[in-house]
Amino acid sequence: MIDRLECIPDSLGVLLADLSHEDARWRPSESDWSVLEIICHLVDEDLDDFGTRLRMTLEAPDADWPGIDPSAAARERQYRERDLQTMLREFKAVRRIETNWLRTVTAKDFHIEKTQPAFGTIRAGDILAAWCAHDDLHLRQIAKRLHELTSLKAGPFGTEYAGDW
Repeated sequence: MIDRLECIPDSLGVLLADLSHEDARWRPSESDWSVLEIICHLVDEDLDDFGTRLRMTLEAPDADWPGIDPSAAARERQYRERDLQTMLREFKAVRRIETNWLRTVTAKDFHIEKTQPAFGTIRAGDILAAWCAHDDLHLRQIAKRLHELTSLKAGPFGTEYAGDW
């Protein structure tokens, strides 16, 4: 799982290298996130959610986790005003720090448990697995945005031949 976490920033960097400034900010609706906002969210999740909560579970399992509000963070931290390539570099740097730290955690440590009101008993390994799954969910979301952008930019041409989304 650590290897998977480690390769995501590079994969996204290649996938999104040529995405224009406008396309990075495009949303299908006001309630959807753009590709840029998704990348900003991934950075914040490494810092505020998964990295912090996993460390706390390992080091202070009785301590309460800090609250998070991804939608509020997107507004307050002005995700839409940021630059995609800068955020991809930041994601890579933050993720490198997190995966380097994860490699210092021993296998038995991933069995440390914490009782969390919203989830019940959760092990450190559950948080690690959820971290990977969270990346997967956002990879799917980015792929959907790119698919929607293709359909939008196809002009008079249709994308139906590709198959159903």
